[in-house]
Amino acid sequence: MEILTGNELISGATVYLDASGTWVEDLQAARIFSKEETAERDAALAATKATGRVISLEIEEVTQDQGRIVPKRLRERIRAAGPTAPLTLNGEIYDRQHLGEDGHVSI
Repeated sequence: MEILTGNELISGATVYLDASGTWVEDLQAARIFSKEETAERDAALAATKATGRVISLEIEEVTQDQGRIVPKRLRERIRAAGPTAPLTLNGEIYDRQHLGEDGHVSI
């Protein structure tokens, strides 16, 4: 089982492709591709690369544990959990811009 992950260009957010073809920040909403769906997975990768909006695209192997998606690699488990240290700007906690309901951020 595999998912697609990357980073949203403007905000740097870790994002995952969901079943409707939208990039979302919630790992649990990610579309799981079976080994038989490589053509669909590769088409989604190509379409995303064409937009330039999501970078550092990766195919990530996952398992499911009690209905929850669990990345096999530690790196991806850390990315899914969010920053390991607070983001600060001029000494204040900074909350980066999140994806909106339409999966886009303002420019």
